[in-house]
Amino acid sequence: MTDTYPSPGISFNPAQLQIIESPFNSKIFASGPMGAGKTTAAVERMRYLLAQGVPGESILMLAAQRSVQEPYLDLLYSPERMAGGEVTSTTLGGGLARRICDLFWPIAAEAAGFAHPDQPPVFLSLETSQYYMAHIVRPLLDEGYFESVTMDRNRMYSQILDNLNKAAIVGFPHTEIASRLDSAYFGDPAQRRVYADAQECAIRFRQYCLENNLLDFSLQLEIFSNILWPLEIVRDYLRRTYRHLIYDNVEEDSPRAHDIIRTWLPEFESALLVYDEGGGYRRFLGSDPLTGWSLNELCDEQIVMSESFIMSEHIANLASSLEQIILPDPERPEPETAGGDAVGIISSRFYPELLDAVVAEAKSLIDAGVAPTDIVIISPFLSDALRFSVMNRLEAAGIPTRSHRPSRTLRDEPASQSLLTFSAIAHPAWSIRPPRFDVAYSLMHSIEGLDLVRAQLLAEIVYRSRDLRLSSFDDITPEVQERITFLVGNRYSRLREWLLEYREGEELPFDHFLRKLFGEVLSQPGFGFHTDFDSVRVASSLISSVQHFRQSLESTYVYQDGARFPQLGKEYMQMLQDGVIAASYVEGWRSQNKDAVLVAPAHTFLMMNRPVTAQFWLDVGSAAWHQRLAQPLTHPHVLTREWEQGRIWTDADDVETGRQGMARVVSGLLHRCRERVYLCLAELGESGFEQRGDLLRAFQRVMNWESAE
Repeated sequence: MTDTYPSPGISFNPAQLQIIESPFNSKIFASGPMGAGKTTAAVERMRYLLAQGVPGESILMLAAQRSVQEPYLDLLYSPERMAGGEVTSTTLGGGLARRICDLFWPIAAEAAGFAHPDQPPVFLSLETSQYYMAHIVRPLLDEGYFESVTMDRNRMYSQILDNLNKAAIVGFPHTEIASRLDSAYFGDPAQRRVYADAQECAIRFRQYCLENNLLDFSLQLEIFSNILWPLEIVRDYLRRTYRHLIYDNVEEDSPRAHDIIRTWLPEFESALLVYDEGGGYRRFLGSDPLTGWSLNELCDEQIVMSESFIMSEHIANLASSLEQIILPDPERPEPETAGGDAVGIISSRFYPELLDAVVAEAKSLIDAGVAPTDIVIISPFLSDALRFSVMNRLEAAGIPTRSHRPSRTLRDEPASQSLLTFSAIAHPAWSIRPPRFDVAYSLMHSIEGLDLVRAQLLAEIVYRSRDLRLSSFDDITPEVQERITFLVGNRYSRLREWLLEYREGEELPFDHFLRKLFGEVLSQPGFGFHTDFDSVRVASSLISSVQHFRQSLESTYVYQDGARFPQLGKEYMQMLQDGVIAASYVEGWRSQNKDAVLVAPAHTFLMMNRPVTAQFWLDVGSAAWHQRLAQPLTHPHVLTREWEQGRIWTDADDVETGRQGMARVVSGLLHRCRERVYLCLAELGESGFEQRGDLLRAFQRVMNWESAE
């Protein structure tokens, strides 16, 4: 570590300084493992450009996922930053492609074959895409489509959309989805019919989008790549707008994005491309490390940064040992020690006992001086039951905690459950009757000082589901009023009167109603959202989701008797009940208490791209570390550029890709760990079965090696 320019208090090594202070006409490809200081140097490079007078609006900061952009946004939003134009921080496939499609819509609409090129486009989120997909697929299910498939409908919709996305990011026509999947399949003939049904649904969805000016992710990327990008007027606009490029986590982006950057890169004045060796955690979403790596050929300088600022020597040895065991390579040098000293083992017979022991160890680490933010508890998959069990124990121990699981729907969040329950009561015309327990739970979450027992007692007395009525607190007998307390009763009365007053007035758009309920009641002193910032974050995400849902549907919504069908809020609530996954809002990644223990799935933690001191690996004996999820309507490995069309996918391919995926995840986790990994193992796992997965066997070999030494 040497100089401290340009940020006081931060030291940089020569490679980092070379990146930061490189000339304004340089193009650099920086590669190395996570923890080598690449992103830190890239952030300082942005600071350096701005400090040297480069206009912010001429800088384009790209990343495959918004979570990766957080260090750059911290700089751009910091008060120390000089005034000036705004840097564009976005993704290529979702952000930049959408902007260009919107800006050049008259050209794109006619060339793509939209039915109403004179009308503006409607950009769909993940949620609204699934809503329209459901609109297409539901009638086909009644006709016998997907008869041999047993799965939740929301997963069916998402896998059909995933096929369309794969076609767009890989670069093949969406009409070839079934033929590519079918050519790699050998087995039950009924599966071939499933692929044909999925193809038909994809074609019908695309046609529906063209008829109604709807652009999902796949269509906007195809329009940008195939129609707009080749046009000189578009290229000239982008060339004049953006003169400097910073492109982080290149390996996690799609091959189509890499194609565009390949042709665009020579036109930038300067460029910095950051590549994580050993990455590719988003392969199941279409990332392609190989096409990303090929971009280094176009750069003037290739800087390799191999020194880790994160891993201790023991963790580095453990990472090397596990990599050699999972993916043996005779040319790879063996570490001096197996790294077993960096491993702690927490074991028990039953799963609840294991969680108790994990929380106790986390508590002892915090008492010893480890910050809560330097501790993470991960598992291959994080079920609602496991998430609740871990977080409840942490909170009971007085440990601040936070969790992030992108696949968790908004309906599963207590804050959104409360808002949606009160929404149903405020709109009796929707005929949605929440169960009494949901009302009790919502009252408990929304009123300070109300526990679940008294909330259930209150709901039992005041709530009538038949007419969605809440009776007055004054009608309750004095003995019960005293038990509930008059303070809680006063707050309940304020909430009830607000709901009654709304029911007597004009119905608002659903997102407007939620804002009004949150702002006038639930966020006020004495109510549950007043100091609960996690609930505020969830409420913000819910309102954003509803707003986007309303705006997307306004152009295509059903008409009755010449008037718009008024119950759009009911449609949204039914969509949530169908399990449609909530879109990943930036607040979900950023607006949380960072000084807290993180509970998350392994892949989610990897994409947060931040180091910790200690990691607890739950379910280390589970096969989920190396087995991919069953996806009967798609295949993440066949729908790639690497896969040779016509080649049959075999069990051997499944085993090999599983081993490679497990090696990437294990290496990525250890490169984000400073000191210690805890293997958390119960004789009977979360589902009650014995666990003997490949990852556990790999660790056993490491520990045996360590014992032999």
